[in-house]
Amino acid sequence: MSRTRKLLGVAAGAAGVAVAGTAVEVARRRRVIARRGAGDVTPLGSLHAPAQTVVASDGVPLHVEVDEYAPPKTRGGHRGKAGAQPALTIVFCHGYALNLDCWHFQRAGYRGLVRAVYYDQRSHGRSGKSTRGHATIDQLGHDLKDVLDEVVPDGPVVLVGHSMGGMTIVALAEHYPELFEDRVVGVALISTTAGGLDPSRILLPMVPLSLGSGLAHRTMRLLGRGHRAIDGIRRVGKDVAMVATDLFAFGDAVPAAYVRFVDEMLAATPFEVVAEFFPSFGSLDKFHAVDVLSRVPTAIICGTSDRLTSIGHSRKLKVHIDGATLLECEGAGHMVIMERHDQVNAELDQLIAAAAAAVESR
Repeated sequence: MSRTRKLLGVAAGAAGVAVAGTAVEVARRRRVIARRGAGDVTPLGSLHAPAQTVVASDGVPLHVEVDEYAPPKTRGGHRGKAGAQPALTIVFCHGYALNLDCWHFQRAGYRGLVRAVYYDQRSHGRSGKSTRGHATIDQLGHDLKDVLDEVVPDGPVVLVGHSMGGMTIVALAEHYPELFEDRVVGVALISTTAGGLDPSRILLPMVPLSLGSGLAHRTMRLLGRGHRAIDGIRRVGKDVAMVATDLFAFGDAVPAAYVRFVDEMLAATPFEVVAEFFPSFGSLDKFHAVDVLSRVPTAIICGTSDRLTSIGHSRKLKVHIDGATLLECEGAGHMVIMERHDQVNAELDQLIAAAAAAVESR
């Protein structure tokens, strides 16, 4: 064999190990590449699967949808058994005042290529309203455990959380550290934090007021009592709300359809729910718990123009999680999962490959 061919062979082998590790993973990644841009040609919010219900520990019904893995066709044109258990299941946890539809571009990109679980957090989307006193980040961590137990009882899991969904994963790590490395083999924390958040900032897309933290809490308690009136005001002032969504959810100019889509999710979340969860953000203090994530491949993603959970939070998470990677999306805002969906999906694909390689090496 010539020296050139040897060098090419070594380079190809090294690339294969670095990028995928197995022929199966290479094939999966080729399918991922072929699906790039799928979200742009699919109507926003149109991707769904048959509904499942997971009952949380306090009796709240959680709306869950599962996109099953669809094995690729063989050379003869035949496809393996649909729904056959793949190497990994990915569970997506959405943020405050959103719902599972916010993962549109991730869902379009990965549909059928992996087994993926999407669910509405309690009191959000199609899930039931929280019981009194349980609209907390800690309870969301317990809810995620219930979803895992019911929908992913076996096999390795990669968790992906945006904003409050990332906090949900951190709460899971605090309460169930034994899951990490054993069941949970990879984590993505997107536009999120484990504490030190000024809660008045996250209120701005829904109530565009300039409030200090203490005043924000008092205002929210007052507004929460008149939540039906506030919902009416939000509907009447929809133009102002749309501008606020554009300003605080995105960094760069994005298609108007993106802004309308996010604004509709925010508007569909009753202000009563907004007010109930609000106190949890100011009291969040869980940086002591995130070292558990050092056991597994962890990807941190944030836009540098995020006005709600600023890039400093993501940089701090990276310091506290050994081996974590940090993708800073220049100029992107809080809804980086939409605004920079190609970058986010590419980073998630690297995470999935790393998690799959870790499982293979066991």
